[in-house]
Amino acid sequence: MSDYILRATGIKKYFGGVKALDGVNLSIRKGEIHCLAGENGCGKSTIINIISGFYTPDSGTLEIDGKIFDRMTPQTSITNGIQVIYQDLSLFPNLTVQENLALNMEVASGRKFVNKARMREIALAALSKINMTIDLDELVENLTFGMRQMIAISRALLNDARLIIMDEPTTGLTKKEVETLFRLIRDLQSRGIAVLFVSHKLDEVFEIAERFTIFRSGHNVAEGSTKDLNQDKFTYYMTGREIVTQRFSYEEKDAPTVLEVKDLYLENGFKDVSFQLKKGEIVGITGLLGSGRTELAEALFGYHQAQSGEIKINGKPAQITCIRDAIENGIGYLPPDRVTEGLFLSQPISDNISTEKWSEYANAFGAVDRKKIDEMALHWKKELSIALHDVEDPVGTLSGGNQQKCVLAKWLAIDLNVLILNGPTVGVDIGAKFDIYERVRKLAREGLTVLIISDDLPEVLINCNRVMVMRQGRLAASLSTDGLEESTLAELAHEGGNVA
Repeated sequence: MSDYILRATGIKKYFGGVKALDGVNLSIRKGEIHCLAGENGCGKSTIINIISGFYTPDSGTLEIDGKIFDRMTPQTSITNGIQVIYQDLSLFPNLTVQENLALNMEVASGRKFVNKARMREIALAALSKINMTIDLDELVENLTFGMRQMIAISRALLNDARLIIMDEPTTGLTKKEVETLFRLIRDLQSRGIAVLFVSHKLDEVFEIAERFTIFRSGHNVAEGSTKDLNQDKFTYYMTGREIVTQRFSYEEKDAPTVLEVKDLYLENGFKDVSFQLKKGEIVGITGLLGSGRTELAEALFGYHQAQSGEIKINGKPAQITCIRDAIENGIGYLPPDRVTEGLFLSQPISDNISTEKWSEYANAFGAVDRKKIDEMALHWKKELSIALHDVEDPVGTLSGGNQQKCVLAKWLAIDLNVLILNGPTVGVDIGAKFDIYERVRKLAREGLTVLIISDDLPEVLINCNRVMVMRQGRLAASLSTDGLEESTLAELAHEGGNVA
C-alpha cells in the first residue's frame, strides 16, 4: 500500500499554444497538510482541475492510493475520496443550509421525490462531522463567508473524503475565522484526512502546512518541509526575485494637514471619530470585523453620509454627501471587493482605467476619444507593470493582482489629495502585493496622502508610519509604527487591549 494518497507525475497541459503546466509533479502523503503555493497564473488551478477530473492532462500520470489512472473523471475523483472546495464554495445562496448539504446525495440517490425528513437527517450528520450547530432552515446567503466555508467542508466529508483540496480558503475570512478554519483542518488531519492547502500567503503556509510544493510559470521550483523554509526563500521561489521588506519611514513632521476629521458620526457605523492626516503620510486603520473601519472609509468616500461631524480638505470644509462629492474633493477609494465594487469585468481594460476621465475625453456630442483612452491605458500599463495582452481585452481576463493595479490606475489618473485603500492586497499574489506596496510608498514620497484600511497587521506595520485602531465604532488608539509589535496591535484591536 502506498504512503501517498496522491501522486501527479510529469503533468503537462496546453491551452491552444500556451503551456499551463510543463511536466509538474505533486505528491501528497496520507494524512498530511500540504501547501501548494505560487503566484496567479503559475498553474495551481490547472493542476486542481486535473486532479478533480475536470481537465484531462495532455501527458503525465495520476496515482491515487497506489493505483494509476489513465483518465480521471469528476466522479472517479470523488469515488476515490478526493473533494475540492473552490473559492466560490459551489453553494446555492438562495437555498437553505439543509438543502445545500443534502441536495447532492438526494440527486445521486435517483429518488423521484425529495424527503424533507431524510434531508434533515443528512444535514445533521454532515454538521456533526465538524461539531457544528447551525439553523438548518437559514438561507446560505444570510451567513458569513466563514460559516459558508464550514458548510462546504462538512458537505465534502459526507462523501468519505480522504483528500480535501482547499483553493485559497482564507480569502475573505477574518483572523478569528482563519483560526477556526485551521483548528478544523488540524482536526481533519487527526482523523487521517489529507489536506492540500492552496495559498500564496506566507504566514498561513508556515502556520498550517508540514510540506510544500511551489509552482512558477507552470514548473516545479521547490518542494520539501516547511521547517526548511523561511520567508525570504519562500518569496524568492514564488516570484523569482529578491524582495526586501523595510518599514516605511516618514520625516515630514512640518507638512501641512491634508485631511482633518472631527467628531464624525454615522448611525450603526461609528461615533466621535477625529483624526488628521498630513501630506505624504501613509496611515493605517485596523480593527476587527464590525469595528467600524470600513464604514468610516465609505463615509469619507460618500458611500454613506455621516449624520454629524466635520471633514476638511486642505483646511477647507468639505461637504461629502455622495461619491461625486468625494471625487471632486480629491478623494479616491480602492474597495475591498474589486470585482463587484471597483471594476466592470466584461468591459475593456482601457475603459476601466479611464472611467474618471471620460468627461474630459468626450466631445460635444458625448463620443469619447478612443485614441486618448488607449494611450492612457498603455501609459498605466507601463507605469504600474500591468501584465496584459491588449488594453481592449476585458479586465476580467486579468489576474487578481493586475485587476487591482487597474483600479489603482483609475485613481492615479486624476488629481488626488487622499487615496483610501481598503484591503489593498486581498486576493493578490505576493509579487503583485509588493509591487503595490512600492507604488504606494512612491506616491507618498511624491506628496500623496494615503489611508490604508486593513486587518493584515504585517501589511499595516510595514507600510504605515502611524496606525489607528478602531474598536466598537470608536478610535481606541493611535500610535507610531516605529518599534510597534504585531502582538501589541492585535491586543489593542480586541476589547482586552489597553487604550490609554
